[in-house]
Amino acid sequence: HGYETTDYRKLDSRLGDNEDLKNFVATCHEKGIKVIFDGVFNHTGRDFFAFKDIQEKRQNSPYVNWYCNVNFSGNTEYNDGFSYENWGGYNLLVKLNQRNPDVQNYICDVIRFWVSEFDVDGIRLDAADVLDFDFMKQLRRTAEEVKPDFWLMGEVIHGDYARWVNDEMLHSTTNYELHKGLYSGHNDHNYFEIAHTIRRQFDDNGGIYRGRTLYSFVDNHDVDRLMSKLNNKDHIREVYTLLYTLPGIPSIYYGSEWGIEGRKQGASDDAMRLQLDLEKMQKENPHPELTAHIAALGKMRKENPVLADGKYRELVLTNRQYAYARIKDQDAIVVAANNDENPADMSIPIPVDGTYENAFTKEAVPVVDGRLQVHLDACESKVFRKK
Repeated sequence: HGYETTDYRKLDSRLGDNEDLKNFVATCHEKGIKVIFDGVFNHTGRDFFAFKDIQEKRQNSPYVNWYCNVNFSGNTEYNDGFSYENWGGYNLLVKLNQRNPDVQNYICDVIRFWVSEFDVDGIRLDAADVLDFDFMKQLRRTAEEVKPDFWLMGEVIHGDYARWVNDEMLHSTTNYELHKGLYSGHNDHNYFEIAHTIRRQFDDNGGIYRGRTLYSFVDNHDVDRLMSKLNNKDHIREVYTLLYTLPGIPSIYYGSEWGIEGRKQGASDDAMRLQLDLEKMQKENPHPELTAHIAALGKMRKENPVLADGKYRELVLTNRQYAYARIKDQDAIVVAANNDENPADMSIPIPVDGTYENAFTKEAVPVVDGRLQVHLDACESKVFRKK
């Protein structure tokens, strides 16, 4: 339905029917993949049943209070004979009254339907930064009812993410603050920017989001592709290394595993939302080394749970070199990165006693006086694992 939801219980016919969606989710589950639906709950389209009832019955419709500021003394370009609060300045999108208990109950019933009918595993809440907080608390209660691990993630750009991510509301939000640092910290040769963000958010002593898990990304449908944002394209593998090993849930925007480019053109996002021919991309991959690197990072993360919930510890920091550890009990991962266009040698204190190896090549790492001796080529990152 795009943003113009017509029926929350029926798949957009451009994509197929409900049976197709049910089969798709089942196939994903067979492959160990969970499926998250995009929940657009700020507004509906004008063809939604409640709005059409208002068009027909006007003041006598029981759904007048389902929407915000319906005014029968006003009008719109659609000549309904009434006006209403819209979403984003578009009267095509009619703003729902999320404080109305009937609306809350209806959306919660929709979620129950999505689970019973499609076995969906969670919801990404569109524009969660303007959703009503009590409404989100009701969604969380429903999430805990339908599935033990049902996941709620909110699209939030600015603000204190802890207002959304807590035991009463969402499990996670988008981490736009880290997104910015991941590319500009490389463009400006300034690892202090990234380290400051992580220290502020997740440091074990005073990190404002410690104990919470945010959703990390380097690009998405609303921002330019990473390959288009980097001044030096050779930094791209480093950026993905940090994405997968810093605190947070790493995510890949479709197509960026092949290093495709795309910039916003004026008000249009079309360049970032290309239709891709998957067979062609796989045969003519412009950056096979990047695809292999991301696949290796995913495998490594799966094999090392410390990257999901280990504590963060900063080990070395200069403008152009950065090393940190993820630690849980006696497990440790050490990450070293060099954003310089020249090679660098680093001496990194061992966070947990023991011997270390390169997480990808399994080569042993030299240790002198309790410090890892690491050589990095220009624009290179390495990951080490305690054996």
